[in-house]
Amino acid sequence: MIGLEYILSLYNMQHIELAEKLGIKKQNINLWIKGKQKIPKKYLPILKELFKIEEDYFTKELNEIEKLEIQKEKLKKDLKPVIKEHEQQFMIGEVNDLVEIPIYDKEEINSIERSIEKAKLVSRFKNAIEAVDNTPYIDTYKLIIELLEKSQHEVVLHKTIEALAHYYDVLPDWVSTGPEQDEYESEIFEVFDDNNF
Repeated sequence: MIGLEYILSLYNMQHIELAEKLGIKKQNINLWIKGKQKIPKKYLPILKELFKIEEDYFTKELNEIEKLEIQKEKLKKDLKPVIKEHEQQFMIGEVNDLVEIPIYDKEEINSIERSIEKAKLVSRFKNAIEAVDNTPYIDTYKLIIELLEKSQHEVVLHKTIEALAHYYDVLPDWVSTGPEQDEYESEIFEVFDDNNF
């Protein structure tokens, strides 16, 4: 589904209504959505202004993350949320640094932000599994899923994963959940060193 079609359905806008706003025939909108014609560039800034959504979303096939991003923009437009505070989080991935995450006064916006973060994690996990066609570590991925399904709220799992992230330099040394974690990591690193890992 191209973005324009998704956006129109999200906004409950009929093709004829958009055509009237753009001063064109309804058939043009149908041709755009069916992919028989590209949306002329002169209409993209108008669509952007009308829906408050970036131009490239209108012409591309959307993935789940992009659909959630569009939903978030619609919610922002509808609810006009206010940022109550910022929460500092260490972001892993594109940035690998402390970032300020806005916390809004409307739970719907905070909820969709969490959904977007989850969708990005699922996408990264899927890409990690598919990175190697015949991965010798498929059993490790199975174990990770089992641990997440059965023990994701266990403290030892979180402590061990954070320790591994430090051991493999995924997290810098200065990112820590506290002295207890530092002591745990010191002891587990001794075990790794004793076994030549």
